[in-house]
Amino acid sequence: MARNLLLTGGIGHPFADAAPALATILDSAGIDSEITTDIEDGCARLPSGGFDLVTVYALRWRMLDNEKYAPHRAQWGFSLSSASRQALTDHVTKGGGLFAVHTAALCFDDWPEWRALAGGVWIWGQSFHPPRGDAAARVTDKPHPITSDVVPFDTVDEVYSNLSLAADVVPLMTARAGNGGPDAKDWPILWARQVGRGRAVYDALGHDRVALEQPTHQRILRRAALWALGRADAEISAA
Repeated sequence: MARNLLLTGGIGHPFADAAPALATILDSAGIDSEITTDIEDGCARLPSGGFDLVTVYALRWRMLDNEKYAPHRAQWGFSLSSASRQALTDHVTKGGGLFAVHTAALCFDDWPEWRALAGGVWIWGQSFHPPRGDAAARVTDKPHPITSDVVPFDTVDEVYSNLSLAADVVPLMTARAGNGGPDAKDWPILWARQVGRGRAVYDALGHDRVALEQPTHQRILRRAALWALGRADAEISAA
C-alpha cells in the first residue's frame, strides 16, 4: 500500500471525527494513512519516513486576522517552521504527492510559497464562504482522470469562494452554494497540477464526515489521491 501522512487538527471543524473518515476512504484505494496533529513532527519525518503522499486536512495559521480568534491563538495559532517548509517543498518537487483538502487553503498564511504548492489559498478580506449548507458541484469541461464520468452532485458543505489561485490552475470542478438563485456563483473547488517532479491536488470540499462521505465525493477523493501518487489513468478512473 502507498503511505500517506495525514496532517490535521485545528478549530471550527470536527477533525477528530473527519480525519479518520478521510483515512478510511483513502484506505479503500490502497492508501494507508498515518494521522497526526503534530505538523512539525510529521514534516520532520518526511525526508526519511517513506511517505508517498502528504495530505493536509488541517486549520493551522497564525490567527492574526480577526480578534474573534484571540481566545484560540495560544493553543492553535501556528507558523510553519522553515525546516518544515523545506521538507514539504522537497517532498513534492522531488516526486511525492500532495493532497490539500478543504481548510488546507487557510493554512500556513505567512508562507507565500504554499500557494505555489497547493495551487490556491485563502486571502483574508477577499475569500469567504457562506454558512455550511446545500451546495451543487459540477465538473468543468477540462478532461481529467479524476473527474472522468463524474456526474453533477449535491452535497451539504461550505463552498470556499474567491480563493487566490496560482496562475497555472485550471479548475476541474466548481460549486455554488444555496438554491442557485440569481446571485449564486460557481467557484472553483478542485484542481490538479504538476509541481516539479511531483503532483498536487486541492479539493475545497470536506467540512466534516458528512461532506467527505457523500458517495460521489468519496470517488473524487480516492481518484485525487491516486492521481497525486502518479498512478495510471486507468487505475484512477476505476477507483
